[in-house]
Amino acid sequence: MGARGAGLLAAGLGHWATGLTLLGAGPLAGLAAAAAPVLAPTPATADPPDCPKQEAVRPATPPASARVPAGSAADPPAIAATDPSAPGSRSNDYRQAIRFTPWGPALLPHWCVWIEPASSAGPQAWLETRWLSAVEQALASWTALLPITRVDEPERAQLQLLRRRPPRRAEGSGRLRASHGRAELTVLEVERQGSWRLEPSLRVLISPDQRQEAIQATALHELGHGFGLWGHSPDPGDAMAAVPGPRPVLQLSARDRATLDWLRRQPTRFGQWPASPPASGADRRP
Repeated sequence: MGARGAGLLAAGLGHWATGLTLLGAGPLAGLAAAAAPVLAPTPATADPPDCPKQEAVRPATPPASARVPAGSAADPPAIAATDPSAPGSRSNDYRQAIRFTPWGPALLPHWCVWIEPASSAGPQAWLETRWLSAVEQALASWTALLPITRVDEPERAQLQLLRRRPPRRAEGSGRLRASHGRAELTVLEVERQGSWRLEPSLRVLISPDQRQEAIQATALHELGHGFGLWGHSPDPGDAMAAVPGPRPVLQLSARDRATLDWLRRQPTRFGQWPASPPASGADRRP
C-alpha cells in the first residue's frame, strides 16, 4: 500500500508511519502521542440531540499530578502506559501498547464525527469522491463497535476527518519525512447546551494522494487513534499495526476489537464536568 509516512513519537511511543500528535495547552503543548452502515449526516435543519453545537471552549488544565512545577524543565509529561505484566494482560490484544492522557483514555460514550465533503463538480470531483468513499468505509468499521453520529457541521463534532496530506515532520536526524495520515488530539473544556465537560478534540488528516484501498486502510488506522487507541500493535495483520504489512488492512481484526473492548472499560475523566470551573475568558462561539 506504500508508506503512510513516518514521525518520531515522544512519550516513549516509538515510531509509526503516520505519526500521532497530542496538542494541548501549558505543559502538554507539543506532546506527541500520539460493519454497520455509516450514519448519514443529519440534515442542516435538524438539531441532533446527541451532537449539539459548541457554545464556548477553552484549553483543559492538566491534573495537578501532570503539571510541570514552575522553574522546572519544560519537558512534557509522558503519557501513562499500561503495565504489560499486569494481571489480565493477554496475547489476544495489545493493551500493553496503549497510552493514556493525564485525564485517562481519550474516550467518549458517544462520538460526533464530521467528514469533509466532496465537490460535486470540477476537475478534482472524482478524486474527492473516491476519498470520501474510502474514508466512509473505514468509519463504517468503527461505527459497528462504537456509538457514532455523523453530522454536517464541524462545530457539532469531536472528531473531524479532513482531506489533506499532513505536513512533513522532522525526525531526530533533522530529515523531513512525509506521511499519508495523522491523528491530532487537543484536550478541551467545552460548553454545549449550557453544560461544560471535558472533551477530546480530534483532527484526522488523510491524504487523497493514495490508491483507494490505501486511503481506506490509512483512515481505518488513524480513526483508531482518534477513538482512543493511542498506541500500536506489533502484528501487521491488525489495523493498528506499528508497521503495515504487504496488503492494506481494510477491516478491524479480533485483536483490534479486543483492545478497544478493554479500553472502553477503563475509567476516564472525558465526558465529565471539568475539574476546575470554567474561566470567564472562555472562547464564546457565535
